[in-house]
Amino acid sequence: MARTTKKRQQQLKHDKFRDETFKVVDRLGDRLEGRGRLILYALAGLVALAVLYGVYSWWAGRRADEASHALGRAIETAEAPVASGTPIPGQTGPTFPSERERAQKAVEQFDTVINKYGDPYREMARYFRASSLLTLERARGLEELQALTRSGNADVAARSKFALAQAREADGQLDDAARLYNELLNDKNSGVARDTLNLRLASVYEQQGKRDAASDILFRMVDEARKAKGKDGKPLPETASVREADTKLETLNPERYAQLPPKAAATAGGDLPLF
Repeated sequence: MARTTKKRQQQLKHDKFRDETFKVVDRLGDRLEGRGRLILYALAGLVALAVLYGVYSWWAGRRADEASHALGRAIETAEAPVASGTPIPGQTGPTFPSERERAQKAVEQFDTVINKYGDPYREMARYFRASSLLTLERARGLEELQALTRSGNADVAARSKFALAQAREADGQLDDAARLYNELLNDKNSGVARDTLNLRLASVYEQQGKRDAASDILFRMVDEARKAKGKDGKPLPETASVREADTKLETLNPERYAQLPPKAAATAGGDLPLF
């Protein structure tokens, strides 16, 4: 009898749990009643969004590859060698009979990138286009480079300022060139190699007759390079800019050159990219 009572109590407890479970299910059913279609629409919407996102990601990736290749082809044109009739041994890329024809073709290709694609490809194409315009319409090219020095793209702004400084130097506007080179040197995030900037600034000072200022820059470049050591304690290889500074200083100021520490045995290296 006692066992029967205990068993009955367990059954009642189980029935109570079942009843409560059914009540919860019923309440949930009541709340969702009439909303089945709405839920299906919501689920369908989520699936559609996922599909659209996948399609957009695929399209954006393909578009970026297309823009990158178009910009690369335009840069290849801008940097192609000029060969007047005589083939260049080993040259497989395009060649042009004159700098003007090369610049004209490059500008056309950069215009295509600017008109067809978005940033960062558009802004970079604007920089290369302005540089090529220096050969065709110098005043217009300078104007565009000047505008691009204020670009929101830091890399484009630095490239444009450096190209503008070189153009000012070539045009004999040495004060402007020196100012621009100094601005880039004072900007730690400019991305332009400091040895390259120092070498150009020393050249400007030399043209201005400021031999001591030019010698100071060249001396500092070579002195730091000769003292520089890697993590292994061995001398670092000199860059092409440092080797040029070494030669220039020896010619410009032999007395100052004699004050340099002796050269360490190191293998010659190359310059890092400007950017």
